[in-house]
Amino acid sequence: MSAVKRTANILITSWFAVGMTIAPLGGFSFALGAEQLRENDNDRGSLGREIRAEIFDSLRERTAGFRSDAILVRVRGDVEPFREIRIPAGRSVEDFVREYRSRADIEYAEPDFIAHAMLTPNDPYFGLQWHLDSAAFGGIHAKAAWDVSQGAGVTVAVVDTGIAYENFSIYLRAPDLAGTCFKPGYDFINNDSHPNDDNSHGTHVAGTIAQTTNNGLGVAGVAFQSCLMPVKVLDRNGSGSYSAVANGIYFAADNGAKVINLSLGGSSPSLTLENAVKYAYEKGVTVVAAAGNSNSSAPNYPAAYDAYVVSVGATRFDETRAPYSNFGPSVDVVAPGGDTSVDQNGDGYGDGVLQNTFNPNTKNPTSFGYWFFQGTSMATPHVAGAAALVISNGNATTPDNVREALQSAADDLGAAGRDDTFGWGLVNAAAALGWSSGPVDNPPAVSITSPANGATVSGAVAIAANASDDNGVVRVDFYIDSSLIGSDNAAPYEQVWDSTSVGDGSHTVKATA
Repeated sequence: MSAVKRTANILITSWFAVGMTIAPLGGFSFALGAEQLRENDNDRGSLGREIRAEIFDSLRERTAGFRSDAILVRVRGDVEPFREIRIPAGRSVEDFVREYRSRADIEYAEPDFIAHAMLTPNDPYFGLQWHLDSAAFGGIHAKAAWDVSQGAGVTVAVVDTGIAYENFSIYLRAPDLAGTCFKPGYDFINNDSHPNDDNSHGTHVAGTIAQTTNNGLGVAGVAFQSCLMPVKVLDRNGSGSYSAVANGIYFAADNGAKVINLSLGGSSPSLTLENAVKYAYEKGVTVVAAAGNSNSSAPNYPAAYDAYVVSVGATRFDETRAPYSNFGPSVDVVAPGGDTSVDQNGDGYGDGVLQNTFNPNTKNPTSFGYWFFQGTSMATPHVAGAAALVISNGNATTPDNVREALQSAADDLGAAGRDDTFGWGLVNAAAALGWSSGPVDNPPAVSITSPANGATVSGAVAIAANASDDNGVVRVDFYIDSSLIGSDNAAPYEQVWDSTSVGDGSHTVKATA
């Protein structure tokens, strides 16, 4: 007789293999909206010209999204041009496409992608916003994204110089923010509840996120149905203490923001700042920050706190790194930040990011126009806006999932995969809306029901097991010690073992699914 010790080992399988000063990070060049044409030799920092008036190898392929209940295949030699194959419950599109692509009789297998009638807003200067959508390079593919999500139900905090959001005292609401939703904010510079912009930077940033869109006026914003929360932490000169910034982050996280935009940064690390972004992250807030404008690999804070923050570098119209943009290991993604020294798209203006704000030279908060700015400050709100679209759509809601959606769906630039120039690539808002965490693939459960643990057996021994899996059990393999003795692919799972094939003593029975 042989004494047998019974164990049931589970094989996990898967279907697929304060004293510190902080400053805004943006420059500016041209303006639209003044009454006359003027020239200025200074391209940056002043007024230039004014006028009146594997499965999914191509991430661009994912822009439109696809059905979750069927795929399309072409069978070699088939009289039908293609066939629609329904996906069983519990299986993913990726899984099913892989399965069919592995078959010799299949010419191709692909998702059944979704086509949309793309929204083109009637804002008259939308055509100058190459950074939102461009026939040549795509920008962030905003038009395709808008047919899926426009950011409704999401509050984005703009922690910056304030926003021109209200008619109060000497301040006016920006004309092209007239239809934008605002949530109550706070002014940590003047310690009051009126975080009005006295610099112009924050208003420009806010416009990229949620400018009133399709209103026949001016320009568009990425997530124009989202709400903005103005949080002023930088003064009229664009500077503020880390303590002010940290207080602003805590305020936003505690008052309903789901995304925080930080188009600002400092060169020194700070536990105060790190703890603030950590707090926001742990409250489920996606924090997006500018990588910096020093054309170096030096980290910029808080962007460099990668565990809690999505760090954003800047690109030009041609999807190359903007010459001022920081790079290096802290960069997660890039987005259009512009380069006002060139006119690569041939529209007659330097290739900056265009939004409605007041004159940055006079800082008169009642003198509004449409201004081209450049900087990682301008890139960052594109990503914050894309995050708002994703959260509103519901395909990613936690900071980690939002990050994954933005990174994995980005248009890969430079070296394949992540690199220190572009991070994971140029944010593609439409593709991010097609991202899915996929079905939960729980490991199979296996238990040996016979023989009993510690049983003494002889001769032919019937071994039986129960097995279950949320994707179905393909087969159960039976082992004596480390040797496979047989398999069964149908319940009840059983195998007969000739115990005379081993010497007397203790042996281990194992079943895996």
